[in-house]
Amino acid sequence: MALTEEGIIEVPGMHSRWVRLAGGARAHYMTSGTTGPAVVLLHGGLPGSSGTAGWRFMASFLGENGFRVYCPDMPGFGLSDTREEHWPTGLESHVDFVHEFVQALCLDRFHLAGNSMGCMNTVNYLVAHPEKVVSFALIAGDVGDVVPDDAVKPPAKVAIPKYDGTEEGMRALMGAIIHREAAISDDLLKMRHAAAERHREAHARLWPSVLQYGRRIPWQDQNIAARLTTRGRLDRLTIPGVYLYGTEDVLTPVEWGYEQEKVLPNIQFFYPEECGHQGQTDRPDLFNPLFLEFLRDGRITRATADAAGISKNRPEIASLVEQS
Repeated sequence: MALTEEGIIEVPGMHSRWVRLAGGARAHYMTSGTTGPAVVLLHGGLPGSSGTAGWRFMASFLGENGFRVYCPDMPGFGLSDTREEHWPTGLESHVDFVHEFVQALCLDRFHLAGNSMGCMNTVNYLVAHPEKVVSFALIAGDVGDVVPDDAVKPPAKVAIPKYDGTEEGMRALMGAIIHREAAISDDLLKMRHAAAERHREAHARLWPSVLQYGRRIPWQDQNIAARLTTRGRLDRLTIPGVYLYGTEDVLTPVEWGYEQEKVLPNIQFFYPEECGHQGQTDRPDLFNPLFLEFLRDGRITRATADAAGISKNRPEIASLVEQS
């Protein structure tokens, strides 16, 4: 791999694109594939995150297999608009961004997936605009107040170093959330470091909102709280959904996934092994075929489900997984 003139890792099958949104922001996104159903993939929220950083191993795979894939850089990340009027004020800003983005690209109906903060954004968009989403996939994140307040607690010790503004600091951060060391290349670090520095102030303003959502601290603005509440909303949806939660996740421990599974009866959970917080990067051998089967066929084969660690905590959802 090498960096392009825009400072993005060059990934075969992925292409850099720009679009002007209704609110005036100039939005950057990566795309793969030219025909077939649309898939929107939302990246995580740690410094330096972007559509390329989060989805470079999956987007091109899905593009090669009959999908049109879109990986936007969310406000405050990647190559998104750096003008202060387009900085995110909170996760509600990301819901609005996704809606403007899909409207600008004329995506009437699409599959939606997200990792970490992208999981939160997927959930928030899903409950706000269920009519737009064909199916969805979640990876290692938080799902809001649908989970009881005392069920998901911050881990006693989080082995995540604080990003210090250097490339070495970025390497330490990536080493904590990515279990597969070979996936952390020098080019990835350069790209993420540049993006983190580009959006340092915007990210600092957004981050308290991300933590607030994950820990369910009451919002001062009750209108925002009403927008982002998931209790009685996410748990009632019947849109097909799957959730993959790595067993080696040190940022949001797998025990959080167990608690989420208890209150989301319509979502099929998986617990892939040798997989950290960014599972699609750690285990493309598991995540890629599972996503492909789910998005293409609406059902996951027995072999793929077993390899990905299908949950044994409750009966499987037969409509989503092939039965023996």
